[in-house]
Amino acid sequence: MSITIKTAEDIEGMRIAGRLGSEVLDYITPFVKPGVTTGELDRLCHEYMVNVQGTIPAPLNYSPPGYTPYPKAICTSVNDVICHGIPGDKVLKNGDVVNLDITVIKDGYHGDNSRMFFIGEPSILAKRLSDITYECMWLGIEQVKPGATLGDIGHAIQQHAEKAGYSVVREFCGHGIGKVFHEEPQVLHYGKPGTGVKLEAGMIFTIEPMINAGRREIREMGDGWTIKTKDRSLSAQWEHMLVVTDTGYEVLTLSAGSPPPPAFVTGQGSANPAKAA
Repeated sequence: MSITIKTAEDIEGMRIAGRLGSEVLDYITPFVKPGVTTGELDRLCHEYMVNVQGTIPAPLNYSPPGYTPYPKAICTSVNDVICHGIPGDKVLKNGDVVNLDITVIKDGYHGDNSRMFFIGEPSILAKRLSDITYECMWLGIEQVKPGATLGDIGHAIQQHAEKAGYSVVREFCGHGIGKVFHEEPQVLHYGKPGTGVKLEAGMIFTIEPMINAGRREIREMGDGWTIKTKDRSLSAQWEHMLVVTDTGYEVLTLSAGSPPPPAFVTGQGSANPAKAA
């Protein structure tokens, strides 16, 4: 496995791309409301990236082996869609939940992140699932420091999700990122402490747990991209991109509108998951 350790210049480029990726989510937030179509959200984000930021939407025409080119600038995953929902004619209505996954390219560097949005008033179930998934992401982030392992991240996420009665999607995971959209390592959202790749300063990757209210099994739609829960239960996802520092981590996808970390987050690379219980 070839994991690229980023230079100081790379990290600065990723810091800029990450902030810009997060700022697209800040920009689109007021438009995510009842009556809007997912296609309109895609159009607005696309125009903002190209015309305001001077960034390139990474997903557009992205075609990994075995896939047809992705046709839109963002991913819009509504309700039981786990990931890679393609924007289109779907009208968002009160009670829906949607994940918007944004990746921009700036000067060759990728900035990848996603957030959950509630349309009008969410159900108690949807709110709790989103909150627990957000905590899962941050519990994973809090494991990050040199010498820790990818298994530590996965274990922290899995433990918190399953304790809440939820399940962790296994088929999709976080990933290394830089000038390449998806590179090594794969960052699983389940695992055993002390196993897997040891983290080193200069690694950059995403942590993006996909958590289902029901069972973890998935089904793929006919478009070749959209992934749904097999049992039609709700799914939630949050994503940040981060770099391993000498003492812990730095989250690269932060901007003025980023939701604050949960109360248990104590800072650079320290972790006390017990506080979250």
